[in-house]
Amino acid sequence: MKITAVPVEGYERVMKAEDPAIGFRAMIAVHSTVLGPALGGLRMWPYATEDEARTDVLRLSRGMTYKSAVARTGLGGGKSVIIGDPATQKKPEIFRAMGDFVESFKGSYITAEDVGTSVQDMEWIRERTRWVTGRSREEGGSGDPSPYTAYGTFLGIKAFVEEVMGKDSLRGVKVSIQGVGHVGLYLGQRLREAGCELVLCDVNRERVEYAAKELGASVCAPDEVYSRPVDVFAPCALGAVVNDRTIPQLKCRIIAGAANNVLHEPRHGAELKRRGIAYAPDYVINAGGVINVSHELAPRGYDEKVSLKQVEGIYGTLKRILAISREKDVTTAEAADHLAEEILAEGRKAGKAAPRSKGKAAGKVKAGAKAKAGAKAKAATKAKSKAKAKARPGSKGKAKGR
Repeated sequence: MKITAVPVEGYERVMKAEDPAIGFRAMIAVHSTVLGPALGGLRMWPYATEDEARTDVLRLSRGMTYKSAVARTGLGGGKSVIIGDPATQKKPEIFRAMGDFVESFKGSYITAEDVGTSVQDMEWIRERTRWVTGRSREEGGSGDPSPYTAYGTFLGIKAFVEEVMGKDSLRGVKVSIQGVGHVGLYLGQRLREAGCELVLCDVNRERVEYAAKELGASVCAPDEVYSRPVDVFAPCALGAVVNDRTIPQLKCRIIAGAANNVLHEPRHGAELKRRGIAYAPDYVINAGGVINVSHELAPRGYDEKVSLKQVEGIYGTLKRILAISREKDVTTAEAADHLAEEILAEGRKAGKAAPRSKGKAAGKVKAGAKAKAGAKAKAATKAKSKAKAKARPGSKGKAKGR
């Protein structure tokens, strides 16, 4: 396998790897290790060009820095991508090669499940490296992070509905969900249980019809979701859906979903503010998944009860961001960035740095927020039943929140 450095200003380390013999092409970007080792999921996607893959991994890794900072995980930000179609090009040797690639970072980057990858893929990666989270429960991991991403997103929607609409209940609130893979379906189940009226869309017709039946929801065409008159638009698929073309169509009061990089450009946050549409910053509201997998790195191992308590902090964090936005008359995206940058500045001042050649294996890395984690099996089992929602076996999600 050939590994090559890709110099990028503002990033600590960007590398690409390829092994033509097995059809392996991948990139890893470490944006920052100021607060700790860079944690970020592995995305497998059929990018049209290497430039497209690089743009994606750079944007996502920077977002992970801010996500981990605001979520107080004690970790930094990174991301990785494999160029390939997850529906047709997956094979164990691809992920074993990815494990070798991750291992070359010597603990400064820790990978996890993301779009196009699964718990099984993480197991293949683990054959070659310790630096992987999102492993199966049987292997001592936390399993699929999607329910936790959905739970945090649900709490974020609740916070915004309370603050923006002045409602202390979600009953009767109209929500459109764009993308009903793993996260979108889990989110829909929580919203339905809270009494919301749901409209669903997905490019996969079979998947959206299944979800509509399960949730008692109506369905709209993918291009019609923006113009649907709803209270909350919840993007839960790929990013950049709030852009010059879609903003004029929006008929919602709140945008709050699990997708990453929802705004195509930062200026679109200002345009939403001008139009009176409240936006829940994506890397804050969708942090439940990364919070959950980060707890695999706790000194005493994964404890679901402790993880859920931290995920529930998303509710208060978003209320704080709304308050900052109002006080400073800035967009919520700017308010979130300001909060993240304050936390990063604190980390630099404290002189924290990630272990590079002398790290501990996954499950033993001490991240600040994990020091009090305990192994309370009975409590964890009860917490698990609250976080888990039923989903169709084998369904694939787009927004996994890491």
